[in-house]
Amino acid sequence: MLKRHDARYESGRTQTWLKAKCRLRQELVICGFTARGGRAGEIGSLLLGYYVGDQLHDAGSVGTGWDAKTARNLWARLTPLEVDVAPFDVAIAKQRRWSRRAARSERWVRPELVAEVEFADWTDDDVVRQASFKGLRFDKTARSVVREEGKTQAPGALPQLKITHPERVIDASGGITKADLVRYYASVAERMLPHLKDRPVVLVRAPSGIASQLFFQKHAERTAMPGLTIHDRELWPNHPPLLSVDTADALLSAGQMNAVEFHTWNSTARRLDKPDRVIFDLDPGEGVKWGHVQEAALLVQTLLSELKLKAWLKTSGGKGLHVVVPLSPRLGYEPVKSFSQAFVRHLAKTIPGRFSATSGPLNRIGKVYVDYLRNGMGQTTAAAFSARARPGMGVSMPVSWEQLSELKSGAQWSVQTAREYLSFQSLDPWADYWSARQSLAAAIKLLQ
Repeated sequence: MLKRHDARYESGRTQTWLKAKCRLRQELVICGFTARGGRAGEIGSLLLGYYVGDQLHDAGSVGTGWDAKTARNLWARLTPLEVDVAPFDVAIAKQRRWSRRAARSERWVRPELVAEVEFADWTDDDVVRQASFKGLRFDKTARSVVREEGKTQAPGALPQLKITHPERVIDASGGITKADLVRYYASVAERMLPHLKDRPVVLVRAPSGIASQLFFQKHAERTAMPGLTIHDRELWPNHPPLLSVDTADALLSAGQMNAVEFHTWNSTARRLDKPDRVIFDLDPGEGVKWGHVQEAALLVQTLLSELKLKAWLKTSGGKGLHVVVPLSPRLGYEPVKSFSQAFVRHLAKTIPGRFSATSGPLNRIGKVYVDYLRNGMGQTTAAAFSARARPGMGVSMPVSWEQLSELKSGAQWSVQTAREYLSFQSLDPWADYWSARQSLAAAIKLLQ
């Protein structure tokens, strides 16, 4: 039962007292599939499993939650993974469930892909009941999938971390406290960590709130932040050791030490000199209407598409938008930065009334400045889900291109509103980002 906290009971149907179903949700391994209506080309159902130790166990199936396009996409992803033998004990599964179906319709795959599934509950046979497919999870490995046990926590409860001065106001304009900020990062940690893990980070800290002096921390210093990874000094010779945020504990530890923003490199520590993305930061100048920012993002996407590059979109949490192109980490920073510079200059030359390729407030009046300088070695951009140290504390939110027309600003969501928004999002608009590996070589030639 859901109710507004200030609502009195009234008989009959009202909008202040509502009934809602409580459903479970977790990741499960895709172990096989069936064809829709027995026909090839579209998925009818997915056969699921989870690990107990080293053994994969049958978790039932899911046959709803996708449209025809998604069904075809799943078919294309799964058929190359087909194998002859089931990845778990078929004899046990048949005793419990498959005697009710024709076993010949099952087609098995290597247990590599992970699906996020919503369902009513677990049956006595340990399979999901009334399941619905919510999307693929490319940020999860199959071997990490286990049956999750429900946990109860008081609404808005702080994580198990000692927060000093939780009542301290970080943003006076919205009354946002340090406790609010840490709660926010605890709620988005699972979504945010794939964007942080193994990636050198710069922390923007606000010990006295965002209206006071901010501190930019790039390296390990005297201030102890338990859980943060301190990389070997040899990773970036002649520089102090780099930091990265690789776990939820590290993220919350940084929050406890007043870190508001998390800015990351375009490469990981594994291949520090080879960026795996290129970012175009669309920053509107004075007098630019929001609709022109949206149009600018579409124009950037269109030109990238002509260069055979697929891009993803996120709000900046400030005034603009970020267009992100994932890359195979093959080229060094110099050619990647040179490409981004040439791309932006081409935009500014082709549509000079809309775009500027030159930084500085006077150069962007009435135009959108597309910042390519963030693609250099050691440069950073606000990570997805990072809060911003600005009044209102907007957050950088990944969105789909279809959502672009619905956005009202680059700070559409804030620390105070993002959690509720995300609780209703069943699909990750960046789900395919993690598997996209694109080469700049052809794009560089086309742009020349």
